[in-house]
Amino acid sequence: MPKDGYIFDLSDNVTRTPVTYETRFGIGIAGDLYRPSDFDETARYPALIIGAPYGGVKEQGPGLYANELAQKGYVVLTFDPAWNGASEGGALHLSSPEQMVEDFMAGVDFLGTRAFVDREKIGAIGICGSGGFALSAAKIDPRIKAVATVSMYDISRMQKEGFGGSLSDEDRQGLLKTLAEQRWADFESGDAAMTDRGAPLDWDAEANPVGAEFGAFYSRPRGYHPRSTTQFTMTSTPSWMNFALLDDLDWLAGRPILLVMGDEAHSRYFSEDVYAAASEPKELYIVEGSDHVDLYDQIEKIPFTRIETFFADALK
Repeated sequence: MPKDGYIFDLSDNVTRTPVTYETRFGIGIAGDLYRPSDFDETARYPALIIGAPYGGVKEQGPGLYANELAQKGYVVLTFDPAWNGASEGGALHLSSPEQMVEDFMAGVDFLGTRAFVDREKIGAIGICGSGGFALSAAKIDPRIKAVATVSMYDISRMQKEGFGGSLSDEDRQGLLKTLAEQRWADFESGDAAMTDRGAPLDWDAEANPVGAEFGAFYSRPRGYHPRSTTQFTMTSTPSWMNFALLDDLDWLAGRPILLVMGDEAHSRYFSEDVYAAASEPKELYIVEGSDHVDLYDQIEKIPFTRIETFFADALK
């Protein structure tokens, strides 16, 4: 693994600077700002905000994407979600739909107040769960002029319905009862119980192919980072069930969407359903021979050329 916990080597053509800023809830966010090495302080650049997969951190896929796109002339902000990673409250691993959407809008606050950023040319990229967060932020924040998602997950839908709609009404009621009881236990102990790892340390690929896919990234040197545990507090779950993340996509009002997914991705139905629901302009870009996690870090599969041209057209 490259030094400092990043899963990629920083290009000689890019500079990376640690930054901090606050959300409207007063939570300090730990971010990295990527700029081209020939950066001109007197110029005004287009800018991108890149969010991590649900359970991920900025040193993984977001940084890898930023490293590539900064070489194309973008100022790029990556960040750890509030209550996770190196951001404030990171050890608590709280998961909040409103906060994770707010993280993107706070990133716009930060970027749009940099003298070297063109406020009219700010876009967002969301990987996995952050794809849903970026779209949800953009539909209520017209400062985000275009959104690209990669291997998108709709976390609120996933929690409410189960993967592929596998959670029955009876199962949901039982889960909510269990989680309500857990709130008392957490309150009495002062220590919140955590979910199981989304990326198991060991797995039976035949019995749990999705877990194996995540584990091969997060739980092995390929994508490992000590602050990326792929766990959240158990009692975060009901908030997601109560939050309609991707309703009202027509509020994007003509701002373009690019949905990138692998043809072998277990998650492809999320992107396909958003594509069907969203208004034009929109594009569903399918990467042949790619699964969900390949698009986190496999540079030869990630369609950087299409992503870059999408934003070049959308932000011109």
